[in-house]
Amino acid sequence: MKALQAYRFALDPSPHQERMLASHSGARRFAFNWGLALVKERLEARGRGEDVEVPWTLAALRREWNRQKEQVAPWWRENSKEAYSAGLDGLARGLKAFFDSRSGKRKGRRVGFPKFRKKGRGRESVRFTTGAIRVDDKSHVVLPRIGRVRTHEMTTALLERGQSDRARILSATVSREGGRWFVSFTCEVERDAGRPERPRSVVGVDAGLKHLAVLSTGEKVPNPQPLRKALRKIARLNRELVRRKRRSRHWEDTRRRLNRAHARVARIRLDAMHKLTHRLATTFGTVVVEDLNVAGMGRNRRLSRAIYDAGLAELRRQLQYKCEWYGSRLVQAPRMYPSSKTCSRCGAIKEILPLWERVYRCEECGTVMDRDENAARNLAALAAAVAGSGPETKNARGEDVRPDLAGRSSMKREASTRQLGKTGAPVPQGTGT
Repeated sequence: MKALQAYRFALDPSPHQERMLASHSGARRFAFNWGLALVKERLEARGRGEDVEVPWTLAALRREWNRQKEQVAPWWRENSKEAYSAGLDGLARGLKAFFDSRSGKRKGRRVGFPKFRKKGRGRESVRFTTGAIRVDDKSHVVLPRIGRVRTHEMTTALLERGQSDRARILSATVSREGGRWFVSFTCEVERDAGRPERPRSVVGVDAGLKHLAVLSTGEKVPNPQPLRKALRKIARLNRELVRRKRRSRHWEDTRRRLNRAHARVARIRLDAMHKLTHRLATTFGTVVVEDLNVAGMGRNRRLSRAIYDAGLAELRRQLQYKCEWYGSRLVQAPRMYPSSKTCSRCGAIKEILPLWERVYRCEECGTVMDRDENAARNLAALAAAVAGSGPETKNARGEDVRPDLAGRSSMKREASTRQLGKTGAPVPQGTGT
């Protein structure tokens, strides 16, 4: 099985190499800003009635760059041509996303017109697609124009795959995060067909805030809450940064410490998520998760910080490719599926279940259970219903999907349907009518 996979390593560049990496990142930013200024200039000329061509695509931007680079950047030979191409490619992608968003081809939030990049703002990175890009040995990588760079960690995982012709490097992206440089190799990898440890088992995963995930097995995975724990330190560094004179030595030192604090928060969150998703994908044959509207949940001002600190969308994103790698099946419950309101024993559905009510109490059968564990059990029961409900509900997606829960009588299903209609949930299929 061929798959795209990224291998990321921390770099340990020499001072000269670090300056070259920063120069390449700056060259990318320069090309992006130059191309954006050119596009805006041509648009203004069109507004005045002049017949000029606006370079929207990467090919058109490259032609303009090659025509003018000697005048606008006589020093362009100091960096790899890939640095300028990466900046123009980023601009072309931004323009395409803007027009696709306006025309309705792109889903999600409206994308604005590209803005100029500022030094010290945003992510510093550069992408290489051609030239000398390889893993040289267990502790060195080779990058165009920069040469052989030492790594902080062993590159054995990618080196062995490359030597056995099971991995082909497509590109390398170098970025600076929290004062450290990283390189990420995007590779086409030949992977063996995976098989989970328990291929017949099913697990429901209820993602939350207090716990990163509550499983239908009863296990509760704690949420590291890295931002909450580092908030006092980040607030103190922000106050210290404001008091410093901008661009002074002390200001730069405080800014570096603040960036490292934010980078540490991101790494802790990502590490916890990778460990959880890897364990789920390699252990259980079927994993059931909810399709959460994280952007909508983030509009709650009281919970937005905790929601984004938990990284709920990242859980589903990682499970999507890891389940494919390791041979397990991922089932996504529809957004309107009442996993928390439904009793996992008798199937009765509550009309209202406040968020502060953390214990589920069923009025019909008397079940008393943790709210999140009850939701996880309902998600696990959904997998069996989806497997036997036909190809149209194969992935448990779509507004009309409402597989019956095991153990529910037809009378209770009909009563629950009326309750769902009151709460705005979709009408279930297969109710025996």
